[in-house]
Amino acid sequence: MRALLQRVTSARVSVGGEVVAHIDPAGDQLPHGIVALVGVTHDDTEDTAGALAEKTWRLRILDGERSAADLNAPILVVSQFTLYADTRKGRRPSWSAAAPGPAAEPLVDTFAEALRRLGAPVAQGRFGADMQVELTNDGPVTVMLEI
Repeated sequence: MRALLQRVTSARVSVGGEVVAHIDPAGDQLPHGIVALVGVTHDDTEDTAGALAEKTWRLRILDGERSAADLNAPILVVSQFTLYADTRKGRRPSWSAAAPGPAAEPLVDTFAEALRRLGAPVAQGRFGADMQVELTNDGPVTVMLEI
């Protein structure tokens, strides 16, 4: 399982022109939140999702080298199968390393639920939808996690 984490000052996900999820750390008097773009591969499990959630929640990439856990910062979770693109051959990416939707969707949900159990305020995009993701990356800070 992979998560591309971006430290943000705001973020939202729209589907068909409707905002379906958003985070606004400044509205909660916080300097940052996190957007977690999450990809799932074939051998990932609920344990993998839980470990990735724990790492995401405690990773010290926010203001003053603090974690989302330290600040109770919001996290926006967006499924992103393209994190498993294989571009080594030709000009067309292969998606064969990405788990199919019926396997991936429950694990993205497990990741988000594990964050909630840890105490994270979580917003979530819509799995499989054509999503427009808007964010303001601060720093910029972007980190790839892989479990």
